[in-house]
Amino acid sequence: MPRTADPHDIPNRLLDAGLALFLRQGYNATGIQHIADEARVPKGSFYNHFASKEAFAAAIVERYAELMRSSWERMLASAPEAPMASIRHVFAEMIRYHERRADCLAGCLIGNFAAEIAVTSEGCRDRLLAAQLAWRERLAGLIAAGQASGEIRRDIDATALSALTWSAWEGGLLRMKVERSVAPLQDSVALLLDRVYPPAGQPASPV
Repeated sequence: MPRTADPHDIPNRLLDAGLALFLRQGYNATGIQHIADEARVPKGSFYNHFASKEAFAAAIVERYAELMRSSWERMLASAPEAPMASIRHVFAEMIRYHERRADCLAGCLIGNFAAEIAVTSEGCRDRLLAAQLAWRERLAGLIAAGQASGEIRRDIDATALSALTWSAWEGGLLRMKVERSVAPLQDSVALLLDRVYPPAGQPASPV
């Protein structure tokens, strides 16, 4: 490995490698040696920057949450102005992202880690919760705007509707990994946006 004067180079390489490996094969199947090999750094360098694999995983969750935030901003930059159209655009873009991934196996790191380490690692659980809440808050802002404009039902609080959407989306991601198809995501999003989101009495779009 070539030496570098940048103190952030090795930790960034480790984080990039760890994120790729955790998405591909999960937390439990990924060892520190795997991460070091993928990053092309000596295994000892890992412990110069991270106290443990658990601390490293917590940093990975923070990195992934930041990627989620920046991705959301990019999607909204190209979205229509109307709140409901923006929501449809965001989910269409996220589904296209998963469609491009080989075999639809990666899923969402937040959901994957929630199943693997949320119970055993309080530090990771806290960061997973923060990442989940940030995603839900971003969507709740769009839902509230849609409620104000009359596009989205008002009898369900925006925060509650966003939480329901997160649960349905993560469930769809689990099915996607099993079925190796984005059809569960498409079906879940269509049901939510066409049947659950519209105001009462508004004709439902065909699913």
